[in-house]
Amino acid sequence: MKNCLIILMAIVCTVLPSCNEDVCRFADPLVGTADNGHTFPGACVPFGMVQPSPDSGNDEWKYCSGFNIADSTLIGFSQTHLNGTGCSDMGDVLILPFCTESPERDNPYVKESLKAFPGYCSVSFCNGIDVEMTATQRVAQYSIHYADTAPRRLLVDLQNGMVNGPANLHFHVYEADIEYPDEYTVQGRLVTRNWVRREWYFVLKFSEPYLSKTILDKEPREKADRTVFDFAESNDCLGVKIALSTVGTDGALAAIKAETDGWDFEKIRREAHSKWHALLSKVEVKGSAEQKKNIYTSLYHLYIQPNEITDIDGRYRNAAGEVVPSENGKFFSTFSLWDTYRAANPFYTILNPDMVDGFVQSMIEQCDAQGFLPIWSLWGQETYCMIGNHAVPTVVEAYLKGFRGFDSGRAWEAVKKSLTSNHIRSSQFDILDKYGYYPFDIVERESVSRTMEMCYDDYCAARMAEALGHNEDAEFFRVRSCNWMNLFDPETKLVRAKDSEGNWRTPFDRFALSHAATHGGDYTEGNAWQYTWHVQQDPEKLIELLGGEDAFETKLDSLFFLDAVSENNTGFTGDVTGLIGQYAHGNEPSHHVAYLYQFAGKPWKTEALIREICDRFYRPLPDGLCGNDDCGQMSAWYLFSAMGFYPVDPASLEYVIGAPQLPYVRLRLSDGKEFKMIASGLSDSAKYVASVKLNGRPLEGFKIRHEDIMAGGTLEFEMTDVPGCRYCDTCR
Repeated sequence: MKNCLIILMAIVCTVLPSCNEDVCRFADPLVGTADNGHTFPGACVPFGMVQPSPDSGNDEWKYCSGFNIADSTLIGFSQTHLNGTGCSDMGDVLILPFCTESPERDNPYVKESLKAFPGYCSVSFCNGIDVEMTATQRVAQYSIHYADTAPRRLLVDLQNGMVNGPANLHFHVYEADIEYPDEYTVQGRLVTRNWVRREWYFVLKFSEPYLSKTILDKEPREKADRTVFDFAESNDCLGVKIALSTVGTDGALAAIKAETDGWDFEKIRREAHSKWHALLSKVEVKGSAEQKKNIYTSLYHLYIQPNEITDIDGRYRNAAGEVVPSENGKFFSTFSLWDTYRAANPFYTILNPDMVDGFVQSMIEQCDAQGFLPIWSLWGQETYCMIGNHAVPTVVEAYLKGFRGFDSGRAWEAVKKSLTSNHIRSSQFDILDKYGYYPFDIVERESVSRTMEMCYDDYCAARMAEALGHNEDAEFFRVRSCNWMNLFDPETKLVRAKDSEGNWRTPFDRFALSHAATHGGDYTEGNAWQYTWHVQQDPEKLIELLGGEDAFETKLDSLFFLDAVSENNTGFTGDVTGLIGQYAHGNEPSHHVAYLYQFAGKPWKTEALIREICDRFYRPLPDGLCGNDDCGQMSAWYLFSAMGFYPVDPASLEYVIGAPQLPYVRLRLSDGKEFKMIASGLSDSAKYVASVKLNGRPLEGFKIRHEDIMAGGTLEFEMTDVPGCRYCDTCR
């Protein structure tokens, strides 16, 4: 294994002019693998379909990604993983090298041997078996070295998967057709269901023929094979390739031939590294080693998904279960939109504009297949997870920012249909239009949160309709976007549930946390204190309802100071983490809230909070994330905030100024342009902003426009240790 690591570092040095320029060395896939970050350490390429990774468990919530650094054993290596989610799925085609009479579930490994870099992972078992893995777009590739004189055996477990509990392992595979066409190959078709129902295909290839195979006995209700393969004694590494397809085994085999011709493991690893370097090097930063690690790890997590799931020929299996050609040759899925519309998708529009059209086109195609834009899509299928339909702000933002690689008329029809045609979750529009909110006696779960979040979608739809000249639609959605005010309680100054008669929820526990899956309640993974601020589209109106800027400031202060815990909390509340008072940074509805002080003329409070959140909840360690990374949204919050601005309202095409955490950032934009952020005087104590200049001129107000960034230029902060508002004569 030591020799492998020496070779790895030598390769890194030859890819670039010097090792110092290899920003991939700052990206650490082990960050977030402890507690509930739910990240995985394995290998992948940007936006790739496969993610081979070591798994330490597969049957409870802490194993949503399949791995927890606290464990000292591994169950094997599977080929698909979710990054930082709060639900379980994937974990396809688990393999386990072993040398004993029979495979064990828990296999001790050498903790310090676990190495992870973008596109590469390696680990050593305590029995002397070393495993390296890398990946292409559709193929996982392994190099396995067995201890001298030890039997060379390999388990291929097709019954495996990331599931909600141990019993699910026996019945989450609905159908399995497994073939062994020759002594080098295993292939087949499976239909599985945990979070979504998926039909998928695989081809597994060995670098040498197996001598024998043994299909292990199945438990009741199990459909898929667990097969042990024996290989000849040798000191050579055993190579394994596993390709996946949503279409058929022919597609998986075509991927192997096109992407991994031959058995040159290091060639594939170099290519994966090169892809990561090309993306990560679009950002140049100055700062401490820890800050660089935070930045590049955040970028890494951001680019694991969305995942392109098309075959080489551009076909994929859509939400209706049909094999179809993607209209532009690619189809993307794994859209955690309830999370990512807030900052991850806006970040792509800045640094990865070449990807945005493909993302939106994929959402439109999924709408065609299922009748509405995706809510939370996985491998082309709809999970119906979370509330609202936050593909809407993502599509609208892209259109308003000038992306035209999709049909705007078709996009608008998808937006309109998604916000007017009833479907599962919060989209009961007949009820919403009748009452102006979701009554808790009719919509028994999350009635307040569903109302609040749908208002933001409606606001976005109104903006797109207006831009397209659909004035009647614009007015309809504009009016409906104000429904949140129907649930604003003037007595408690919080959003509160009402029944169909217009009566407030009584008694009212403003601190009670709700989780729809296990508790019900009026809020989504939160409480009244957290959801009152979910008015991204109109903070000014919220200020008015709360009684003006001073009253707004006092109420917002209370959010960050009140640490009460309700006795009525029941069920699972593990997603509500990263607490500062009632503020929960580990859950996305809170992500814009620290920036709201700007709207009340108290920027120094935003600036102090940004520093506190960054210092406390973003540490470059396995337990450094305070909550699920949620497909890059937690990471995107850090990336924006470290640069000194954040998209409170992505559809406004504006970013609210905060406080930079790095002295220098350079973004390499498209067309050769660059956008720089400079924070002069930044230090541990100088966390406040004294002044802001854009391209040498004082910035008016507390926002910058998307077009200002994309035109290239310099945003310069002068930092100070003295808090002040910088807008009034007293503080200037």
